[in-house]
Amino acid sequence: MGGHPLYLKPRLGPRLGSLLESPGVLNTLTDALGSPLHVVIPDQIAANLEQFRSVYGRHHLSGQVFFAHKGSRSSALLRRLAATDAGVDVASLGELQHALGAGFTPDRILATGPKNPEFLWLAARTSVTVSVDSRDELEQLSALIRKCSLPRADVLLRLSGFDVPGVRVLSRRSRFGTPAAELVPLLEAAERHSDAVDLVGMAYHLDTTSLAEKATALEGCLRALEECRSRGLRPCAVDIGGGFGISYLADGEQWERYTTELTAAVLGARPPLTWGGHGYGLRNEGGTLRGSLGLYPAHRPVAGARYLDQLLSHPAASLGGRPLGALLVEHLYDLHTEPGRALLDQCGLTLAKVLEVREQEPGGELLVRLAAKADDVGLEEHGVLMDPVLIPRPDRRTADQPVAVHLFGSLCLETDLITRRTVFLPRRPEPGDLLAFVNTAAYCMDFHATRAQQQPVARKVAAWQEGGSWRWCLDDQYWPTTSVGGAQ
Repeated sequence: MGGHPLYLKPRLGPRLGSLLESPGVLNTLTDALGSPLHVVIPDQIAANLEQFRSVYGRHHLSGQVFFAHKGSRSSALLRRLAATDAGVDVASLGELQHALGAGFTPDRILATGPKNPEFLWLAARTSVTVSVDSRDELEQLSALIRKCSLPRADVLLRLSGFDVPGVRVLSRRSRFGTPAAELVPLLEAAERHSDAVDLVGMAYHLDTTSLAEKATALEGCLRALEECRSRGLRPCAVDIGGGFGISYLADGEQWERYTTELTAAVLGARPPLTWGGHGYGLRNEGGTLRGSLGLYPAHRPVAGARYLDQLLSHPAASLGGRPLGALLVEHLYDLHTEPGRALLDQCGLTLAKVLEVREQEPGGELLVRLAAKADDVGLEEHGVLMDPVLIPRPDRRTADQPVAVHLFGSLCLETDLITRRTVFLPRRPEPGDLLAFVNTAAYCMDFHATRAQQQPVARKVAAWQEGGSWRWCLDDQYWPTTSVGGAQ
């Protein structure tokens, strides 16, 4: 194995940890419903919401937490959230229909993302707030409202490309939102169409983990709101999007060690750590390391609600150094957030059955074929590196001795790799065992799911604890009333 095993052990919350300690339940589920299988935990998303709400309370802020629907197609998670005071951010006609059918009232729904006329029509017809990306979209929405005699729509204006005077922060370009430098023409358009739309606030969404970039954007929105007030407009909210993140790994030192060893492997200073020498964006050019590591920071000291807390405590450099949260309170602005990944933290896992274990060469890594496709797990598609949890069949008595394995999928393709990296497991897996890929509810379950080679998409169940044991039902059969008197 080229030295000590390089583990990347997942962080496990109490609910996921308890479920993994119930191998009888997990084996029963896969025996009955097949492999791969997704399991979601609806009660966890409600608990995650409370963590965000506590940050709002700590900073004395009002406003809405909108769950970014794009992170999951689970009906169970969405319905459980509908039973709370949360909202939902929808980015397509189908997501809007799903949210309405799950129990969300229009005043708790925000329409974002690229929009076609049908999406805009249903949003306006049901009085859903619309986050507008451009002047053209504002014109299209206003024309549609007049043509179809729809109710006047509440809108947020989404901005991008912020530049705070005296502060040098490099921001990535975004195709979403209107550049802040073009705010005045955008406001003029909102005023011109005031018969069709009502400007209720500003918004931004940045695809970055940088606290400084997000703080700069929030400062920019606060300045934009002041411009609105100077024109006699009365917006009352700022939507700062999502991007609060998840810390996937239990141990930051394991992450640091792995990325250091991966760099050494790319440079040829140690045996390869991946199938075919894949470098995750790094490459060796004549002994010099080139490229950049294209991976999600799997261990994040500050993520989720704690990240929001730090952002709100961040001083606004161009606004007197006051904390951003305090400025929101002083100006009586509501704060809207759109966490997707962060609300889905610890909300589910993906189970895959081991079909075959063999050695490619004596003493080498084991080749492990799973009853799953790479698309069913999807961790690496989102740059997340994390060990699966091995769940032996009840009758297994394999000794604990670390092994290095390569995990392959069930497609007849060389590229169907569950993970490109060499995975280290605490013991040798055997056919019939399960591998549990934890914390896959955010994006990894649904975003890349396909029926390639006519193989089925993984089924999905919802699980909850009741009376000291785990109970379950199919995902689309779950309602908030299920756990207090449902079946299974």
